[in-house]
Amino acid sequence: MKEENKKNTAKKASNTKQTNAKENEKKASTNTNKGASKPQAKEAKQNTNKKASNTKQANTKPASKPQAKEAKKNTTKETPKATTNKKEASKSQTKEVKKDTTKENSKATTNKKEVSKSKSKETKKASKNKKDKKAKKEKKSSKFIEIIKKRWLIQGTTTTILVLAIVAVFIAITVVLQSLELAPIDLSQEQLYTLSDEVKEKIKNQDIKSDVNIYFVGTSDDDPNLDLAKQFKNVNEHIKAEKIDINERVDIATKYELTDNSSQGIIVECGDRSKVLTAQDLSTYDSNSGETISIADEKLATSIIAVTTEKLPKVYFLNGYSAYSLQMGMSYLNMFLSNEVTEVDSFDILSTGKVPDDCDTLVIVSPNKDFDEVAKNAIKDYIYQGKNILWFNGATGQKTETPNINEILAEYGVEPFSVGAIRETDSTKMITDGTNSVPDIIMPNVMPATPTKNATSLLMINPTKLNIIEDSDKLEELKVKSTTLLQASEGSYFRSNFANTVNNITEGDEKGPFTIGAELDKTVQEGNSDEGKPEKKSKLILYGESQFITDMPLFSSSQAGAITYAYNKVLATDSIAYLVDREEDITSRKSTGTVTYTATEQQNAIIMAVIFGVPVLIIIIGIVVWQVRRRKK
Repeated sequence: MKEENKKNTAKKASNTKQTNAKENEKKASTNTNKGASKPQAKEAKQNTNKKASNTKQANTKPASKPQAKEAKKNTTKETPKATTNKKEASKSQTKEVKKDTTKENSKATTNKKEVSKSKSKETKKASKNKKDKKAKKEKKSSKFIEIIKKRWLIQGTTTTILVLAIVAVFIAITVVLQSLELAPIDLSQEQLYTLSDEVKEKIKNQDIKSDVNIYFVGTSDDDPNLDLAKQFKNVNEHIKAEKIDINERVDIATKYELTDNSSQGIIVECGDRSKVLTAQDLSTYDSNSGETISIADEKLATSIIAVTTEKLPKVYFLNGYSAYSLQMGMSYLNMFLSNEVTEVDSFDILSTGKVPDDCDTLVIVSPNKDFDEVAKNAIKDYIYQGKNILWFNGATGQKTETPNINEILAEYGVEPFSVGAIRETDSTKMITDGTNSVPDIIMPNVMPATPTKNATSLLMINPTKLNIIEDSDKLEELKVKSTTLLQASEGSYFRSNFANTVNNITEGDEKGPFTIGAELDKTVQEGNSDEGKPEKKSKLILYGESQFITDMPLFSSSQAGAITYAYNKVLATDSIAYLVDREEDITSRKSTGTVTYTATEQQNAIIMAVIFGVPVLIIIIGIVVWQVRRRKK
């Protein structure tokens, strides 16, 4: 029994040892498979050995004293066998350790390879992750764009409706503002697009009881003059301006003989009275500054006053003694005067035997023969009624006897006209036709006076000098007061010999200056308060030139009438306005900023040199420089 117990105990110890060794190997292999390193393997081995020794000690420990004695006996008996078993166990253990070490080394090598593989896998995985992250970001951004697109598509209808609503509101506001015809915000320096204060005041003071219609024919909707005319409604509600289509307004087309919409003009109408303006009537030219001057509101206001005034001053032109008439050679003047606040007509004095009673001003244009006795006496009677005369007299080329004409002029202290014409030597006082100066077309000095205050520059063709009595005593006897209006420069000369074509003063020429225009006031009745007699005066405005108010072209290159140049028209119309004693005309002149420049012969040569000479010179210099550089290379 004791031997069997010893054998069982030894067997149990070896089984326990083997079991523990196997468990430790399993744990070591498990740790190794998990990526353990060499130190970890050694540590596992040491732990296994410790556990084995602890187990051995535990198994050899006596449980009790009888058992211990029995075990001691058994141990003493079986010492040689136990020793042998121990040796065998140690040998087998050594072999197992060697095997384990070899296995562990191979496992460690394998682990190293696996670690390097895992590292490369991790690197690949990291790069893959980076790529995945990039792809995710790109997907996110594309998703964001897709979301925006989807939202835009979803909200597109709403947005379209909103835009259309805004456009509709804008159009509605525009239509309402246009219907109100509010005055525009005028930021121009000269206030070109608004009525001047003077014009507004004149229209306010005008007694307008009937409707005034201003029709614009053949103009565009955005014509600034149309907008200007519409502003009169804000001053007086009876005034209305509009653009019309004559195909729709057959009544106006028939009344004013308009054929189609290509006809351009402005019709100012009140009842049976009307005035017709052209685009040219709304502007004028300042030859001093070269600027185009807008007189649109002035002319529109004057036309409104003309058609709404019950009694207009009457102006008559004398027919039968001149080559010119309102219908022949003075159609421009006739049109311009019809647009003023006057009524214009002509008469044959031999038929009437007198100047019409309602004549406020008589206009005589360059008589080419002497007056008849009837005409002379009728005109003298007219003078002593305290009526006024406007006389345009051109230069004469030959001596003619005109005693009746001379007698009428003598009433004002004017002596007969001399044969000859005034010419200029001062280049600043003559006009240039292209490249050549024309000494026959002069620019006289304008003196400050009421009839000439708006005529800042004039062009006159071969004027004659006025021979006004210089003796002040004689003028006093005639009860005449003389005022110079126009004067030729000191560089001018009067030539009687028309065969002489030299453009300088020669022997026989009379040197200037000369009076070309004058106002002569004659007292025909002294005032007597006791007798209740008012003072009567007759005024004569006399100009020594008549062609400047005609339709005759100044230059061969243009068909424009002489009256349309500079302020020729203004001088004629303002002189009549002054003589009919009409209330002072409206003066509203605004510079448009448009400058037209006419060069003198010298200035033209300089301009041509700059335009053509300078570029040619630059090209030549460029070629020379190029050649020099080429040779240096």
